[in-house]
Amino acid sequence: MATAHDRTTEPAPGTAAAPTAPADAAPQKGMTIGAVCKGLAQEFPDISISKIRYLEDQKLLTPRRTPGGYRLYTPSDVARLRTILRLQRDEFLPLRVIRQELAAGRANDEAQAAPQPAPAITNRRPPRRAGTSVRDRGALFSLEDVLEETRAEPSLVRELEDFGLISGEMRAGVKMYDESEREIVRAATELSRYGVGGRNLRVFRSSADREAALLQQILTPSLRSRNPERRKEAVDALENLASVSAHLSHLLLIRGLRSIA
Repeated sequence: MATAHDRTTEPAPGTAAAPTAPADAAPQKGMTIGAVCKGLAQEFPDISISKIRYLEDQKLLTPRRTPGGYRLYTPSDVARLRTILRLQRDEFLPLRVIRQELAAGRANDEAQAAPQPAPAITNRRPPRRAGTSVRDRGALFSLEDVLEETRAEPSLVRELEDFGLISGEMRAGVKMYDESEREIVRAATELSRYGVGGRNLRVFRSSADREAALLQQILTPSLRSRNPERRKEAVDALENLASVSAHLSHLLLIRGLRSIA
């Protein structure tokens, strides 16, 4: 019958195993899921063991297992996990797109670039912000996906729907939410930690509706043009105006908050 000592002692072929070899060799062979979670917590405060297991269930991670069933993560596994978390946090990519990125060697590319100084960062492509395009709603997510990725409470999502901040749409009998709505839920979840509820967020929707109405008034003639090129130019202008107005709103908010700070 194998003992715990037998399972952890794996001497290299042709070498003798010293009594202290298992303890010395373990860090080189792999990290436990708890150690991985602790090691990534500073960069990813929301990381948890359950999230790592979820990514494993989604076949994005395949750590090896000890005979006793414990997960062991190699440095390449940790690098792959770090890439996944960065793609979720910085580029807001859904898991199926992340899977494609990994298949294309994204984790290997970032691992090779990691030791390089600041220029490697400046050469990276800019983060793709979810839902910032007026042309495309982006990917669609089920309620379960939204809750998993944002860690929102179902009651908060219902509240956001009740007050018109998100709506979703039915697809094959399942309510789906686009990328913008998912990020609205994520932002609302963060605000809820400070006691801000869905009804308090109506002021943001009212402000956004007024800004949208202003931009619509400016560009409606061009957007309704029968000339495809003119319509394309109008949409490009709409994208730019949306970015400028969002920046202006941010600046005005900061200006207003200075008196409080």
